Amino acid sequence: MNDALTPLREEFPGFRIWMEVIGERTRYIARSAHPGQSPHTVVASSPGELGAALRENAGKHHITTDVAGTTPPSIAGIYNYWLGGQEHHTADREAAQSILADFPEIAHVAQANREFVTRAVQHVAKQGVTQFIDVGSGLPATPAVHEMAQRIAPAARVGYVDNDALVLAHARALLADTEGVTVIEGDLRDPGTILSSAALARLIDLDQPVCIILAAVLHFLSPAEADTAVAAFTGAMAPGSYLILSSGTSTGTSPALIDRLRSAYAGTALISGRTAEEITGWFSGLALVRPGLVDVQAWRPGRPWHWLAPPTARIIGAVGRKPGPLPDSAGI
Repeated sequence: MNDALTPLREEFPGFRIWMEVIGERTRYIARSAHPGQSPHTVVASSPGELGAALRENAGKHHITTDVAGTTPPSIAGIYNYWLGGQEHHTADREAAQSILADFPEIAHVAQANREFVTRAVQHVAKQGVTQFIDVGSGLPATPAVHEMAQRIAPAARVGYVDNDALVLAHARALLADTEGVTVIEGDLRDPGTILSSAALARLIDLDQPVCIILAAVLHFLSPAEADTAVAAFTGAMAPGSYLILSSGTSTGTSPALIDRLRSAYAGTALISGRTAEEITGWFSGLALVRPGLVDVQAWRPGRPWHWLAPPTARIIGAVGRKPGPLPDSAGI
């Protein structure tokens, strides 16, 4: 914990306050522990600036504390907890911990999925693709998609899409001054609205190759909704585009874990277990990049992973390319 922030945490118990380093920038963030509070997220360049902003708003708004049981667990908050982040509420932590108690490997699987996305984004950027749409992006993680893409292609542009109001507020506060990035409200179950969004069109040209990212989100939809969403996004991709996709699978995953996940989300999210064969079907019409559809930790691994045996949780993923010419700037 940063000592300079301790007085602010004591002064504003209704906020989670921390320091975050993104690339070469250091930011100080206060995030409300209550969903309905305004301001929800405050971002500043120093502890002093953060304190001043909070004090200014304290006179205008009632500041509350995080009360266990008043906020249902969220998809983004639970996932953030498993990734070791700080952006979660009491209900998120309790739900995440209850699952870890019996299935401790699920945090490792979540972390492996995040690293898969990082490696996949780097691969696609090396092929010359400079447009990315991260659908169901969740709370900003480090390294973020735009950071990884822009390391390879400085002109890369990223649209982050989510339907969680808290995620949107936090992402907009953090990324407001980031070049080549936009944050868009959109529901994965309504891909047409996302693809026709004016905010997306200002940054992304769908007539040119684009990379769609659907990372660990499709298992929160019904089978029919997931199939429809994938078909809509892949159908809208120009030739030479890529799909980065990962999903929890019922193949090799403990049914007890799926039941526990459904219970932990307390009715706020649907968990649908799809077989590996069904997930393979989402890549119909696409050419799979080696090594194909595999457990996320096995997709061009950057480090060794050690798993409990036998595994009870699996997320599998792949990268697919829509046939067509490569961009002129394509690399390996």
